[in-house]
Amino acid sequence: MERVNESGVNAPVNPRGAVTTLGTAARPSDTPAVRDVVRRAIDRGTKLRVVGRGTWLDAGRPVAGDAEPVALDALSGIVDYVPGDLTLTARAGTTLAEIAAVTRPNGQWLALAPWGGDGGSLGATAATASAGPVSGAFGTPRDVVIGLEVVAGTGDVIRGGGRVVKNVAGFDLTRLMVGAWGTLGIITEVSVRLRGLPERDVTVVLPAPPTQAGLSTLLSALRVAPVAPIALELIDGPLANRLGFGAEPRLLARLVGNDENVVSQRDALAQFGVVADTDTTVWDALRVAEPASACVARLSSPVARFADTWLVAARMAADVPGAFAHASVLRSVSRVVIPNDGDTLPEAADVSLRGPARETRIFERLPAPLWPALAPAAVTDRLSRGIRTAFDPDRILNPGILGE
Repeated sequence: MERVNESGVNAPVNPRGAVTTLGTAARPSDTPAVRDVVRRAIDRGTKLRVVGRGTWLDAGRPVAGDAEPVALDALSGIVDYVPGDLTLTARAGTTLAEIAAVTRPNGQWLALAPWGGDGGSLGATAATASAGPVSGAFGTPRDVVIGLEVVAGTGDVIRGGGRVVKNVAGFDLTRLMVGAWGTLGIITEVSVRLRGLPERDVTVVLPAPPTQAGLSTLLSALRVAPVAPIALELIDGPLANRLGFGAEPRLLARLVGNDENVVSQRDALAQFGVVADTDTTVWDALRVAEPASACVARLSSPVARFADTWLVAARMAADVPGAFAHASVLRSVSRVVIPNDGDTLPEAADVSLRGPARETRIFERLPAPLWPALAPAAVTDRLSRGIRTAFDPDRILNPGILGE
């Protein structure tokens, strides 16, 4: 059954309050059904593991093994889309690919593009605050999400923000929920701001200096050059080779605008090395490059030390066969991706990840047994515990994912 919503977009309609099961997982198909699942869990004293599309379940600390899964893939569809306002509201289980298919004919797009590709859901992207290569120009999910609906751990349905960009609100509930990893509430609906597709979208590739001094000089020059890429990504030799650019480090730049503007930016980049055009689909390939089973560490540092941090990341990857590193220059964030087939890592990777570090290291994905050793810190400060208690007093939502 389909309905045409107020924007003229066909959206699926599910029976009110319907809950089906997928294996042992509850599959609520609307917000009242999610609320019922949470309230039953409260009554029974059971824990819940929130699952979007199941594409990133090894991210974050492990959820308690006795938590019952709640799959949100049936909670999907566009709720409201107003092209003239550049806003869209969708249910949490809607994939980013579905949103792209709806917005592209109107010359618009959702500028999130997180690592992992468009097969993941909008709700999971918001819950984990996942950001990709364009986040340095367009912002992270906390900047793009303008409103949401959640079912708190109390069983109450609450809303934050709104469906319009200009929204008057007091306490910023939206930003609190974005990045909370489903520990305060199950996100059921998300409203986002969109952007217009550029007239031209060009990607170029140029050599990246192998030394700290050379890279620092290049990046300093780029900061004052007449270029404004929406993505600027460093890739190490192994990843460059996988993407078809040879075995040396490369710098990818994504340039957008009108014809004159893009040509001008491309010419400006040419002063830093041989510039070659490549297909924009390289960004899709980059986003899905990491294997299904991997350890992913994110390294960040002040802009002034970015070149040093990048070389640390590149060396960490070079020590392990099959590993690679890449970095989003506009955010000064590097990622090291190390494949693993089980609960352990190659010895070289284990040693480098445990070693002393000047840069900030955040682990995105790890085998479950390694979390206590590599990332033992838990969210235990008074403010965080107080907020958790206010929204989920019984600690039923994703227990363990914050290390508590």
